[in-house]
Amino acid sequence: MATIEQRTGRNGLQVYRVKVRRNGTPPLTATFSKLSEAKKWAQVNEGAVLEGRHFKTREAKRHTLAEMVDRYIRDILPHKSHSSIYMQTLQLTWWKKRLGHCVLADVTPALIAEYRDKLAFGNETQRANSTVNRYLAALSHALSTAVKEWGWLDDSPMIKVRKPKEPRGRIRFLSDEERQCLLKTCKVSRNPYLYTVVVLALSTGARKGELLHLTWADVDLKRGILTFRKTKNGETRSVPLTGYALDVLAQHAKIPRLDTSLVFPNNTGTRPLGIRDAFEGAVKRAGITNFHFHDLRHSAASYLAMNGASLMEIAEVLGHKTLSMVKRYSHLSEAHTAGVVARMNQAIFG
Repeated sequence: MATIEQRTGRNGLQVYRVKVRRNGTPPLTATFSKLSEAKKWAQVNEGAVLEGRHFKTREAKRHTLAEMVDRYIRDILPHKSHSSIYMQTLQLTWWKKRLGHCVLADVTPALIAEYRDKLAFGNETQRANSTVNRYLAALSHALSTAVKEWGWLDDSPMIKVRKPKEPRGRIRFLSDEERQCLLKTCKVSRNPYLYTVVVLALSTGARKGELLHLTWADVDLKRGILTFRKTKNGETRSVPLTGYALDVLAQHAKIPRLDTSLVFPNNTGTRPLGIRDAFEGAVKRAGITNFHFHDLRHSAASYLAMNGASLMEIAEVLGHKTLSMVKRYSHLSEAHTAGVVARMNQAIFG
């Protein structure tokens, strides 16, 4: 690792040249007039090299942010879900366009914070805090990968960058009357799949993309199970399907298309049929305001909470890895929680 060579300087005096090297990286060198100083320097820097402290700094000066983004998009993104690939490519390209020329050593917390503020308040289109945080998250994971897997950085500068505070998650769910009105207008829609998709969304809490990308291989009518493979977090999730929703899907299965494996195909059978315009029209005809397709997912979660499901159970149905995303429904399950506590008190105190 470390070598010391004795040489004769231009003035005729003996000097000691120290070289510390590691395969694949430029060597560290220094020259001393005393052998004891050369040995001491070699010992200190050899340890630093083994720990990766010196060469990572050099790597940070050799690679630009553009190189990091290109490698991340090429090697890391393909392993994520389709929606993540699309959105994070846009987000990382935004950072590359503005900071791509910078070497990683110059990408400081202050620089990132400057462009964080331009995302939100600059001359460009103003973005919500949640959107700004998604851009920061995309860059953060790329930087973390450069630290942990590629050795291009010592630490991620993102650690010291403050994230804008996001408002509490939106909760909008259908009342019983609204639900009946919406289902009625969906049933008479010209879109042949709208009613079935909406019923499944309310029954399972699945996202629109998860439902529209279902194939018949993902549907087990005998066991009453739907398997979602194209999920937001990239993990396969199975959800029970019972009662009326199962009957609706079973009826739909009686007339399957033979030219495609998709449950809800378009005319060519190559892609799912779009339902956005049809859904928005049905919502308008039902006289419902401030309601989006994703709110069907909130509706399903809210119904689960109001019917006694625990937050853990709701998270499992919706496919959330943590409880943080479903805590917004906790107030809807207060009656269930009160019942649990009442039963516990009855059991221990009589």
